[in-house]
Amino acid sequence: QVQLVESGGGTVQAGGSLRLSCVASGQIEAIRALGWYRDTHTPGKDRELIATFTTDGDTKYADFVKGRFIISMDPAKNTVYLQMNNLNVADTGEYLCKSTGWIDYWGHGTQVTVSS
Repeated sequence: QVQLVESGGGTVQAGGSLRLSCVASGQIEAIRALGWYRDTHTPGKDRELIATFTTDGDTKYADFVKGRFIISMDPAKNTVYLQMNNLNVADTGEYLCKSTGWIDYWGHGTQVTVSS
């Protein structure tokens, strides 16, 4: 199993920045990618991909965060980060960390609220 613990969420004004962290533990060797997703808890709307980082070093971003968010990984700390800059109200939501491998695992999430 893989355990994921997110931190770094909070409330920030539009235009501000936050950095999220996700620490992975357990069967680290089984992880092929770590990523961030957002859940707005809107009926009928699935969690949406924000950014992913593979163990090969490849990154992928949702179009609406390109140029504003940066995903990075510190292998020594088993941690993936999401630096979020120039936040806007539409970025509000619960941000969850997901590990992809033989089995996918999710963290419990951290809330990000952007006020106007």
